[in-house]
Amino acid sequence: MPSLEHHDTIRAVAWDAGILRLLDQRRLPFIETYLQCRCADDVAVAIRDLAVRGAPAIGIAAAWGVVLAARRGETFAAAIATLRAARPTAVNLQWALDRMHTRVAEGADADMLEREAQAIQAEDLAANRRMGELGAALLAPGSGVLTHCNTGSLATAGFGTALGVIRAGFACGKIVHVYAGETRPWLQGARLTMWELQRDGIPATLIADSAAAHLMKTRSNTAGAVQWVIVGADRIAANGDTANKIGTCQLAICARHHGVKFMVVAPSSTCDASTPSGDRIEIELRDPDELLSMAGQRTVVSGAQAWNPVFDVTPHSLIDAIVTERGVIERPDAARLRAVLGA
Repeated sequence: MPSLEHHDTIRAVAWDAGILRLLDQRRLPFIETYLQCRCADDVAVAIRDLAVRGAPAIGIAAAWGVVLAARRGETFAAAIATLRAARPTAVNLQWALDRMHTRVAEGADADMLEREAQAIQAEDLAANRRMGELGAALLAPGSGVLTHCNTGSLATAGFGTALGVIRAGFACGKIVHVYAGETRPWLQGARLTMWELQRDGIPATLIADSAAAHLMKTRSNTAGAVQWVIVGADRIAANGDTANKIGTCQLAICARHHGVKFMVVAPSSTCDASTPSGDRIEIELRDPDELLSMAGQRTVVSGAQAWNPVFDVTPHSLIDAIVTERGVIERPDAARLRAVLGA
């Protein structure tokens, strides 16, 4: 794929001489500015307030938060507890902190912890490249795809999970067009995914979240051709049930009804063998005000109430393939996940 580098130009998490620089995703697509995190609390706030988001990127940022704690002589237990509490659903956060905690328990100093965080970040980028290759191999030439939320370089060490498959698929001529759902209420699809796709020269069309079923129904029309829905994941249970951005499950239901394939792309660190099924995944509830206003301007009548879960769970029976860096799990269930992941 000789043009692959052209479609991989964004790095949202950067370690710079003892300071963690995070591209502030709340300001995109119009303002590109980096937050400078100098302590673990700074990182926790950035994670909680969605300045950095995406399961792999959250884990990477948290690992660097432990390094900052070491550099400042902070109490590790307190720093790790603060970082753990920042977001409950994405398992990568817990996985990365567990890995850093193990190194702390082994007596690692600040330099050793820095190397561990660097390894976590480098491994994620390599995993994304591998998943892109494996996922693209499942696509037929000339495919149109629909994606949800943001799963690209902004959400990872670089290249992306679901968006990494899209980047790889476009680079090798498999994908001809991408449709991105807007992803209410934070508009990650509109603000972030479209920004990444436009920046890297991949043809894309934004749709309202509520237009997805109609798009799939009209897939025989060249302007609306969708053969695959490709999404990421924040946690994959042992049986293959998958937690992802709210709205993902309804896409899977619509895809199955309209004969569109459904692919989940996530690193093996997102797979949680300790969670037997999606029923056991904690779903984060955020401030209802996020639904009651837009860009700081209230859009709903005073006194109205809102319910704001930010994830839902897609049953494994609606997933055609889970793509990890260790391999592809088609028609996923507990046995097939164990066969590929060894969990």
